Amino acid sequence: MNIIDLASRNGRLYPDDPAFVEIRPVSRQKRSISWKQFDERTNGLANALIERGVRKGDRVFMMGKNSINWLEAYFGIIKTGAWVNPLNFRFTDENIAYCAAAAEPCCFIFEEEYAPRIEEGRSILPFVKRLISMGPNGASGIEDMEGLIAHSSKLPPPVELKDEDECALYFTSGTTGAPKPILLLHKNLFCPAVNEVTNLHLTRDDSLLMMPPLYHVAMGHLLGSMLAATKTVLLTEEVTPRAIFGAISGEGLRVAFLLVPWTLDILQAMDKGELKKEDYDLSCWRILQMGAQPIPTSLIRRWKEYFPHMECHNTYGLSESSGPGTIHNTIEDESRIGAIGKPGLLWDARIVNEKDEDVPAGEVGEIIVNGMGVMKEYYKNPSLTEKTIVNGWLHTGDLAQTDKDGYIWLVDRKKDLVISGGENVYPVEVEEVIQKHPKVRDVAIIGTPDERLGEIVTAIVQPVTDGALTVEEMKAFCDKNLPRYKRPRKIIFDSVPRNPTGKIEKPKLREKYVTK
Repeated sequence: MNIIDLASRNGRLYPDDPAFVEIRPVSRQKRSISWKQFDERTNGLANALIERGVRKGDRVFMMGKNSINWLEAYFGIIKTGAWVNPLNFRFTDENIAYCAAAAEPCCFIFEEEYAPRIEEGRSILPFVKRLISMGPNGASGIEDMEGLIAHSSKLPPPVELKDEDECALYFTSGTTGAPKPILLLHKNLFCPAVNEVTNLHLTRDDSLLMMPPLYHVAMGHLLGSMLAATKTVLLTEEVTPRAIFGAISGEGLRVAFLLVPWTLDILQAMDKGELKKEDYDLSCWRILQMGAQPIPTSLIRRWKEYFPHMECHNTYGLSESSGPGTIHNTIEDESRIGAIGKPGLLWDARIVNEKDEDVPAGEVGEIIVNGMGVMKEYYKNPSLTEKTIVNGWLHTGDLAQTDKDGYIWLVDRKKDLVISGGENVYPVEVEEVIQKHPKVRDVAIIGTPDERLGEIVTAIVQPVTDGALTVEEMKAFCDKNLPRYKRPRKIIFDSVPRNPTGKIEKPKLREKYVTK
């Protein structure tokens, strides 16, 4: 069984039950789709793509914000046997061009708001033969996904899909900042689904609030709901504490996956009296899930003051392991708040030294994981694959230690990436942009602590001439040349220390500017 089987099984067994609900608080729109409708519509899209030449093993780009249409495109692509390539909708044209050169996609499906940009950028998409908009679009040469679904067969496409078949190419970045294509198999994506069901004890009576962007492999949370045949609610547009409570109350949701910034927003609104849980029916809500960045222990303790009987789950995973569920922990013991738990079902994890030897409890080492979710490879990069997967064990690059009972605690990251609000920001990318400013001599990017976002991007800028560059100039330059989530929120003018080989000595900068 694979994730495609989940769609067809649920459509057959629970045809009229709601599969996905899309809520847009700002425009006050709501859309719902049943399991049967979802299965038939994704069949229709798959058959239309096959009619247009998409074949097993082809690559298909898709880009958009969370929506039912996004999910239809995702599953429609996979049903053809092609590899779905979800792109971060914040990607610059340069990012998209890099990914296109690596994947050589034959087709691009996107949300209608990106149509003008993609049409103008056809030159960076030389292999793309078909452009398809998820919504109405009158531009020449762009087909309408709704029209394709309406006029195609709703029968299952005639494509045999095996658990060992490739199905997804996700792009992530390493410390160099260049997006790395991660090739996943059907069995890889099925692994987090199994973990979610077993970790959360999901049944058909449960339901999930899903807000993190689906282009991340955090989509494993949603796949778990599909395995349990539960309803998933997508909360899109502007996410506010009132919108979150309103969705949970209105839809009777039992599980909510929240990033740290949203959880903090809720707590602050409740502290100020702007949000009162008594105004909502939250009696069904049994689990708060958090992940995508280190979870402050103070945050969990504050949450338990308002919701003393709610289960709080801390999840850990990475793209190379097909996302969440690699390690899981139900926080039942106050002394273990902050731990990321033990390996989930279908997984194993070890803490090792540089020789891949297990280290004793309490000693810091690198987390390595093994299991059904480990990626097949870094696409077209066998040397990096060999360095990352050794004897079946995936080296995560994260440093951790265990306690006497085997619970794992994150200590630090080998990588220098900054995780701000659940988004990975790669310092080299930002440094390269800032370095282009004519008044900048040198620059280093580090993460500094922030209560709401976990970390914020901080730029240590060494001007060519002291006093010749202002913070306002630097911010204006970054606003023009960087996506919002990569822009430094703090700019410090100082010298940038480098070692004899030319590498920036970031530990010195963290020691100087990161509050312990």
